[in-house]
Amino acid sequence: MIFGRRAFPGAVADFEKAVRAQDTKGAERAFSRLHRLAGKARADACREAGPRLAALLPEVPPGPRAAVAVVVGACVERGADALACAPGIFAGAREAFSAAAEFCERWARTGDDELPDLDDPLTDEIVERTGYELAVGWLTLPQWEMAGVAVLNARATRRMVEGKAELSALVERAAEASGHDFKCLTYALRVLDDEPLLVLHRPSGTGYALRMHGIGDNFQLHTLLAGVLIGGEHLPGEAPSAREIAVCRDAPGQVPTSGAFNLVGADGGWIFNEGSPSDIRVVDGARLLVLDPPPYRRGWPAGRFFPGMHGDLVLERVLGADEAATWLGKVAPSER
Repeated sequence: MIFGRRAFPGAVADFEKAVRAQDTKGAERAFSRLHRLAGKARADACREAGPRLAALLPEVPPGPRAAVAVVVGACVERGADALACAPGIFAGAREAFSAAAEFCERWARTGDDELPDLDDPLTDEIVERTGYELAVGWLTLPQWEMAGVAVLNARATRRMVEGKAELSALVERAAEASGHDFKCLTYALRVLDDEPLLVLHRPSGTGYALRMHGIGDNFQLHTLLAGVLIGGEHLPGEAPSAREIAVCRDAPGQVPTSGAFNLVGADGGWIFNEGSPSDIRVVDGARLLVLDPPPYRRGWPAGRFFPGMHGDLVLERVLGADEAATWLGKVAPSER
């Protein structure tokens, strides 16, 4: 039992020592052991290991660096400080996505065949066409995406300013160059916290000022809106169950639900459930969402796009009749 408690911290220490000594073979052996033990490590060992491994990332060569970042992400999921781990992961992810975008552009210039799949092995042909570091950047993107989402599950990390905007731009550039959407990381970087949301219910002419936190997609937002507005008896309709609301906030699992509204932007365009709350345009300083009757019955599994991210939607006040009418005067009819 004592050996079991000490095995993972010992592997972390051995890996640190080998990396700093530039002992490639020793680092490979230590990381193999570290990776094998990570899934069974105690939570207190993970809390200690996460920031130590994250700080070590710049010293790890590009090839194995992404695998180490995944272990850091796993430590965060077991309780390591996400904010302390985020800078190392963001820096590695920025480097990888920058290299990946250049990889895609160079690949296109050297032939007309499709890009290698992201789960393909690194081959001599790939390296010859683009160079080792660009190829590694491309092929490790799934690992960087996984690690990035792990730290972005924490609100404190999402509120970071330094490095996030640059990473978002690089992910977008790689997506444009490759045609791959990197949806998980893209959506995680777009999550809004402490964000005001002004909601107008067109059939009744009423309006509501809300605040949203940690909502990954509009399926989750839709269910929470119905819970607050219908469940709170502000609007007519069938409210989601307590369980449907719970899984959209912080409870595990998914349960079937159905749509209560059609979500529409101020310009009349539909706001699709598959999108994210960041798709809702800002009008006069507030994200403005219009609720119309659903054109047909739609169902989906209520839950969270990011199971490790807690979300919430809070009603702050009901707009007065004149205020609601003023805001409704600024929106266009639904396009459909």
